Amino acid sequence: MSNECTLSIIKPDATRRNLTGAINKKIEDAGLHIVAQKRLRLTDDQAKKFYDVHKERPFYKDLVKFMTSGPVVVQVLEGKDAVALYRKVMGATNPANAEAGTIRAEFAESIEANSVHGSDSTDNAKREVGFFFSETELVG
Repeated sequence: MSNECTLSIIKPDATRRNLTGAINKKIEDAGLHIVAQKRLRLTDDQAKKFYDVHKERPFYKDLVKFMTSGPVVVQVLEGKDAVALYRKVMGATNPANAEAGTIRAEFAESIEANSVHGSDSTDNAKREVGFFFSETELVG
């Protein structure tokens, strides 16, 4: 087990319902540390660039539209095997398949409005963290 960082995004459906604190509690209760956090509204260009990996997928345009529909909270989480641990804490992408007690099982509204995003690999975590944060903003 290694200490690593991962990116978390609390999505517009969750910020609209003031769930940031409840989601942060689940993150911290799992043993992850929030070492950087900021609330922002993604521009269309930012969302397109961030989700560029999905540009050929049928849901891409809807994803960009959703992610720019309201504020998000971007975070860097640190801990032992943070990528895998946060993916477990989030639960399955489809909340209908998410384990009880996970963020998505408790808070998601749908497969799209599933409250949170998390990096899916250590390589993507590095890229995604660098997309939103500079080294001086990581204060773990």
